Amino acid sequence: MKASQSITLAIFVLLLVTASVVQKGEGLTCGSTFFSAMVQLIPCRAALAPFSTIPPSEACCKAIKTLGQPCLCVLVNGPPISGVDRNMALELPDKCTANFAPCDMMK
Repeated sequence: MKASQSITLAIFVLLLVTASVVQKGEGLTCGSTFFSAMVQLIPCRAALAPFSTIPPSEACCKAIKTLGQPCLCVLVNGPPISGVDRNMALELPDKCTANFAPCDMMK
């Protein structure tokens, strides 16, 4: 693993450890913490990197479908995550044919 990848992964893990969020709204709840939801999306890292042209892998799509829409919205609306493009994260359900309702992005 390159030093820059190690640093990015360390920052990624640090952000995950410091944040814990539960999404509530419209009757759907994310039962995962921000940290555990991010861990589930590790297979999607390459597809979520800013300016990435890499499509989501089969493992990524499986993770998205397992995670579910409420938890994906928690991640998208949670604290910033170094090396993750939120707009690309919003596109994952369509790219993975996971029939999710859109997340409302908080500003």
